Amino acid sequence: MSEGQATATDPEVQSEVEESGKLNLDVQISEVGPCRKHVVVTVSEADIANVRSEAINDLAEKAEVPGFRIGRVPAALLEKRFRDEIISDVKQKVLLQSLEQLSDDNSIDPINQPEINVESLDIPESGDFRYEFDVEVRPEFELPDYASLTIERESGEVSDEEFEAFRTQFLSSHAERDRVDRPAQKGDFVVCDIVFRYDGRELRESDSVSLQLHSELRFQDSELSGFDELMAGASAGDVRNAELTVSLQSPTIEMRGETVDAEFTVKEVQQQVLPTMDREFLDRLDCESEESLDERLHEAIERQIEYQHRQSTRQQVLDRITEAADWDLPESLVKQQTENALKREMLEMSQAGFTREQIMARENEIRQNAIENTRQALKEHFVLDRIATAENIECEDSDIDNELMMMAFQSGESLRRVRARLIKSGMMENLEAQLRERKAVDLVTEKVSFTDIPRKPFAENDVATAAIAICGNITTTEVADGGPTSDEADSGDGS
Repeated sequence: MSEGQATATDPEVQSEVEESGKLNLDVQISEVGPCRKHVVVTVSEADIANVRSEAINDLAEKAEVPGFRIGRVPAALLEKRFRDEIISDVKQKVLLQSLEQLSDDNSIDPINQPEINVESLDIPESGDFRYEFDVEVRPEFELPDYASLTIERESGEVSDEEFEAFRTQFLSSHAERDRVDRPAQKGDFVVCDIVFRYDGRELRESDSVSLQLHSELRFQDSELSGFDELMAGASAGDVRNAELTVSLQSPTIEMRGETVDAEFTVKEVQQQVLPTMDREFLDRLDCESEESLDERLHEAIERQIEYQHRQSTRQQVLDRITEAADWDLPESLVKQQTENALKREMLEMSQAGFTREQIMARENEIRQNAIENTRQALKEHFVLDRIATAENIECEDSDIDNELMMMAFQSGESLRRVRARLIKSGMMENLEAQLRERKAVDLVTEKVSFTDIPRKPFAENDVATAAIAICGNITTTEVADGGPTSDEADSGDGS
């Protein structure tokens, strides 16, 4: 049945429809916006009569009416006595059957449920039944020949210096902090009260926020370069001031691009104390020895290299494939998917073994460009989903189990707790979709040609983060910190 108008009024077609139990539908489909279609469905009067007759017959088999035995109540009396129940039953059956048939017979690939106000629909006493709705659908496009692509691939072994830096970074994520009576220096933490002001008016105040002295400090809707230089030499009681520019992607539209004054009042300085490589610490990581820990860290750094290769390959492949993807997306869909896109990247970073601090830094960076990034990510998703469908790619239970085991090791949580957390936060579907898309990228990777280039060394993490939105509350991801809001984060460790 082609898009535009679909009818079945020919006598032979009508006979086939009756024999198959299908409804005689008139369907009209029109484009009403980017990835959005308007559907008008008309169900014939004869079909309505058949469904009404079936509903009355079903009711007759169980209806209890004084003066009549069950199954012997006259149809006219049933229609009068149970009018509302019959109308509701007919409407439900007609809608369900017509929507199922519409999905089977027409080339509609919906993204979300159709927008139908069921309560406003009435089945007429006579004549055809007509209803209409809008539905968001997947974009229509042709896949290019991805097997002919040539892309760059970084190669090279991990140096001893890189591994030691990676090891120190991992241990730092498990480090404790001691208060020190000396000026702050790079790598230390400062516990600050922060006040944000705009045109002399206080926007927000956050107390006892713990921040590490790195070259960049990222909030959820702004960032500050040279933070380590700003706070270098600061002691308890000192006050440091800086100007920040609110992100152009801030949810608070009127503040986008505006300059905000930040006042940092230092309450104390803390230094990092790396964990002792004792039995208690190794048991906490489920490692038999320091050597076994190093083996796992080597595996982790290799996974991060694979992650970077995958991201680079993914981006190059998608850049090439989406060059012709000039179709627009509805803004409602972009907004709806912004949080999903963010969660999926945080999930992938967690699987690859990045620390909580690195994940939060990336989260804050993404939030500042969320809308633009999500629009591109949606196009990439549709392309990869089309490839996965064309190549019959599915996510298996074993794929999910393997990923959860890796995440459990990196987070130090039990496998059961990681699984429960993802299920509770609704992120298991994100995980399945992410793994399916990864398989699609891997398949394309097997088909493309590569040009090897030298691998760039791992960059040392030099970003401090605060789960604070200067211009309003934004909920952080479950992956990054278990899901507290920014207000909850203000009262504790904001790193």
